[in-house]
Amino acid sequence: MKRIASIALSGLLALGMLTGCGSNTSDSSSSSEDLSGTISAAGSSALKPLADEAAKDFQEKYPDVSITVDAGGSGEGLKQVSDGTVTIGMSDVAAEEKLDADQAKELTDHQVAVITMAPIVNKDVKEGGVDNLTTEQLIDIFTGKITNWKDVGGPDEDIVLVTRPSSSGTRATFTKYALNGNEEAENKSMETDDSGVLLKNVQDTKGAIGYVALSYLVDNDDVATVSIDGVEPTLENTYSGDYKVWAVEHMYTKGKGSKTDRAFIKYMMSDDFAKTTEKLGYGVASKMSSMDH
Repeated sequence: MKRIASIALSGLLALGMLTGCGSNTSDSSSSSEDLSGTISAAGSSALKPLADEAAKDFQEKYPDVSITVDAGGSGEGLKQVSDGTVTIGMSDVAAEEKLDADQAKELTDHQVAVITMAPIVNKDVKEGGVDNLTTEQLIDIFTGKITNWKDVGGPDEDIVLVTRPSSSGTRATFTKYALNGNEEAENKSMETDDSGVLLKNVQDTKGAIGYVALSYLVDNDDVATVSIDGVEPTLENTYSGDYKVWAVEHMYTKGKGSKTDRAFIKYMMSDDFAKTTEKLGYGVASKMSSMDH
């Protein structure tokens, strides 16, 4: 996955095309020299690495701004921004999929990036012969129908599912596009609400399989990725439309959000920061062959 960081960065100015209707990311406040205040973001662990990097850069530019970024899952982030616990809710899915219609209407959608989700396995599984799974095999594994790797050409050892909770947008994306809507076998899995923890669990557990965003796999050789139907989970294949397991990353504010919130989101979508986006394993709209699955 190290080659993710080497993808050409042309066309990044079109990242602003991802902004949702009603978004105020064009607000000019990001150039304010006296910008101050507190930003609290929570939700998608898939988006957290990008938000963390943006927060670090933004605070260097505006030292009077305080930013905290937490994970917890997309559903939790949406709930928290809706009830005012945080100022930005990060999500891999649209608010309408996790909140009541009335709650979702109160939020403004800022679409900041494209995220690709990859199946990952403990390295012993790949070394045992599994580097590709068909969609049917993947569904059978995650629904508990197949429980030993030997049944898909791998080593004779139990399959250990390492998954995300139902509140997770990463799980929602993986379920929808990798498992064709089939729900995971809840009672047969190790579950965690953080992608970083999931990655470590797969790394440390023989026979384990899970899924994370490509942003967690940049310069990481501790786990192995698995192709789906012969297509590798890469940004190149996402852009071309060959790889299907991806989603738009959202940042939601309640109403317009504060001047400081809007400035931070605008910075994440700016040309100044865009060069970091692909380096961290995220995709941009200008390179997508289609924004429809």
